[in-house]
Amino acid sequence: MFLLGYDIGTSSVKASLIDAQDGSCVASAYMPENEAPIISLEKGWAEQNPDSWWTYLKQATNKVLNDADVSKLDIKAIGISYQMHGLVCVDKSLNPLRNAIIWCDGRAVAYGNRAFDHIGHDICLSHILNSPANFTASKLAWVKSNEKDVYEKVKYIMLPGDYIALKLSGVPNTTISGLSEGMFWDFKKNEISKDILNCFEFDEDLIPPIVPTFGEQSTLSKNAANELGLNEGIPISYRAGDQPNNALSLNVMRPGEIAATAGTSGVVYGVLDKINFDPSNRLNVFAHVNHSAELPRLGVLLCINGTGILYAWIKKNFGQGKYSYDELDHFAETVQIGSKSLSIIPFGNGAERLLNNKEIGCSLEGLNFNVHTFSHLIRAAQEGMVFAFNEGVGIMNEMGLSVDTIHAGNANMFLSKIFRETLASITGATIKLYDTDGAAGAAKGAGIGASIYKDADEAFSTLKLISETHPDVVNRNQYVEAYELWKSRLNKHMTSF
Repeated sequence: MFLLGYDIGTSSVKASLIDAQDGSCVASAYMPENEAPIISLEKGWAEQNPDSWWTYLKQATNKVLNDADVSKLDIKAIGISYQMHGLVCVDKSLNPLRNAIIWCDGRAVAYGNRAFDHIGHDICLSHILNSPANFTASKLAWVKSNEKDVYEKVKYIMLPGDYIALKLSGVPNTTISGLSEGMFWDFKKNEISKDILNCFEFDEDLIPPIVPTFGEQSTLSKNAANELGLNEGIPISYRAGDQPNNALSLNVMRPGEIAATAGTSGVVYGVLDKINFDPSNRLNVFAHVNHSAELPRLGVLLCINGTGILYAWIKKNFGQGKYSYDELDHFAETVQIGSKSLSIIPFGNGAERLLNNKEIGCSLEGLNFNVHTFSHLIRAAQEGMVFAFNEGVGIMNEMGLSVDTIHAGNANMFLSKIFRETLASITGATIKLYDTDGAAGAAKGAGIGASIYKDADEAFSTLKLISETHPDVVNRNQYVEAYELWKSRLNKHMTSF
């Protein structure tokens, strides 16, 4: 018995085929082999053709089926993970009316800000738990205002995962988790947000029927089955945005548990068991995959733009491409905690929500030509990233989320021993690294939705723990001193903005 998971990313679409019994990945593939293009017609715009996702999905599926020695009759469920916050508009024939406006597109900021003021900050935060900001609802408001001919033809609006589910099944639908990430869900009233609909003058009929995150949402249509080389009728039984799905992939389902990633940007995602929000609007709050009105489970999300991209920049510009990431980590290990009072403020990849959307840039603080070397620079960069993570964890603590364990995939910055040790020691949490990815998580999510597994614990009982990193109690004071120095330098920057 096998499960098929898809991860609809910005740069590629990945497919993974999972053996439901032992949890092993039988085959996986991603397409295109080079990064998928992002269309940018204006500064700050980012679009993709939604049908290109379908093309990549077909190609990845074909490769997985060719590589795996399994019968298509044995594939029992399909799950979908997808890039969050995008907007796909389809007409009455369920075809796209325009390119998808994806997550990193910035054109709708002003629309979200006006809605935040119009509806009222207190109402927005207490009901939808966020500012409308640059999320899906605000993107639709931009289309309504700037492309009236398109807007008038819209039958349904969809998130990227909703559109892929539509292509698989021919049936339009969405989820509460998806609606919450688009700013369409009222947590206080447990319904589609009338405040958002009224503010933007949207018709509620634009939103497709709601289906559960886990469960038979639809089934694979005859046409899609023929295109994919699969059997008609396979249940599509799970769907979630990439960050909630990453948490699921790490079996982060309970209050207080944390999932983290540290690629180009970094994400800290914690599970909260009560309806709450950050009054300063520095974190986002969405419905987690196991959320219900009776048993709230919210995903509290911090995104830090300036994470792995800083390390890549140092590797390219200071290391001149001569060193691998492993070699950089070895250099960092030769330097003591605190990098001899050298601090790096890592926010050089645009405005940071953590900093109330201020763009303060990246800076080196306390550099001494007679003391500091390339190795100090590398360690200070890793410490700066971790200290930014710690800022987010502190806000989560204020919201009532107690952090004692951080779960992560064995990738990107989490491959670095220094990064893990610093994060564990400054947060006081144990870092657990697992062998998993988004497509595999989506496949197991589908297994839960199809009742192949009774729950997430059974689905992820075979999840492979690679390593644990515990807080360094002996040297904790040194980590705290380095963090406090970094924090004081950050505060000086903030006061100048």
